[in-house]
Amino acid sequence: MDSHTAAAVDPAALRALEPDDRDAVRAFLRQRWNSATIQLDGRAIDAATLPGFLARDAGGIAALATLLDESEHCEIVTLDAVRPRAGLGSALVERAAQRARALGLRRLLARTTNDNLDALRFYQRRGFRLHRLVPGAIDLEREADPTIALIGRHGIPLRDEISLVRELD
Repeated sequence: MDSHTAAAVDPAALRALEPDDRDAVRAFLRQRWNSATIQLDGRAIDAATLPGFLARDAGGIAALATLLDESEHCEIVTLDAVRPRAGLGSALVERAAQRARALGLRRLLARTTNDNLDALRFYQRRGFRLHRLVPGAIDLEREADPTIALIGRHGIPLRDEISLVRELD
């Protein structure tokens, strides 16, 4: 049995990333995302060096969010919970929103791909609204990173990027 399914992780156990977490974060991103480098608007972002939050269990990292602060918003660069529907993804989003508010930022931004119907549902149920569609964005990112798959979830061709935004009170 996968060690991450053995016991639930309490969302209250989430904590801010610390410098000592970077190697584990890099390994987790390589395992779950195939790389710690994330392509954003033509920029290669090393997500393992970004601020964020994580939860650990006996098997290692159980949930992770990495964040990029811009002038008026905080962007969720990666969001990943090993055990889906256990509340950790929602808790990570809320911690990101709290952090953004504390920094005086007005919006929380997330991006996903046209094939990721689960992410579209997840974010919209947590107060995000569709913000921007960038047709062909993934095709361009694939030029910089040929390891990006051609076919995504549900057999859908992986081509476009969808941004979602949540206004913060």
